[in-house]
Amino acid sequence: MSFVNMRRKLLLGNWKMNKLVSEAKEFAIASRPLAEKAKANNIDLGVSPTYLSLAAVKENASKDMIVAAQNVHFNDHGAFTGEISIPMLLELGITWCLIGHSERRAYDNETDEKCNLKIKALIANKMIPVYCVGETLDEFEAGKTKEVVSRQVKVGLKDLTKEDVKDLVVAYEPVWSIGTGKNASTEIAEDVCGYIRSVLKEMFGEMSEEIRILYGGSVKPENIKAYLSCPDIDGALVGGASLKQDSYEGLLTNIL
Repeated sequence: MSFVNMRRKLLLGNWKMNKLVSEAKEFAIASRPLAEKAKANNIDLGVSPTYLSLAAVKENASKDMIVAAQNVHFNDHGAFTGEISIPMLLELGITWCLIGHSERRAYDNETDEKCNLKIKALIANKMIPVYCVGETLDEFEAGKTKEVVSRQVKVGLKDLTKEDVKDLVVAYEPVWSIGTGKNASTEIAEDVCGYIRSVLKEMFGEMSEEIRILYGGSVKPENIKAYLSCPDIDGALVGGASLKQDSYEGLLTNIL
């Protein structure tokens, strides 16, 4: 049995360290019609604001808008200065969280093993992890893309069961294309996303057909349709193009 046509498209904006709370609130209010439009077309739509803006976006956006945190600690409390816990997110009604974004891997010592602890903690609390994987330019040029993403998937999702991963989302973001304007071709993106699905199948059997795989890396309104036309790409994790209302709307419009 194939689940290909059952996977809902997902468009998720990662705001990174952008937008004041006031700006985030304004965006959330303005995005309400977009969320309704997405729902009517069987598409999941969401954004991932900074910690400070999570409450404002959650309170002012449509109830159909996914609001995701950009990171979380795997412990639920303790002496971890500067960190945020899962219970803190749940108190705000936040049930989605990015894990392992390449910028956190590069600047904050986010290892595959640490991602694994975070993913397990999220799943234990019935939250949905969006697990980011991808290779650097050096790894890409050395032909190590599949070796790298395979390791990231296998270590990051180690010791999880088929039931654990049914709502999991994996996002493939080649590091060399994030914010550079140098996006991977649709052929490369589909090849790697298809490979990721084969690794997931090796780990979780047929459940791999239910796991949504996103592409991220210089995704814009002009190229999103081509990416999402690929059979193993179920959506997009978008950075810069999700910050402005008109380009965010353009992203959605171009995948309808």
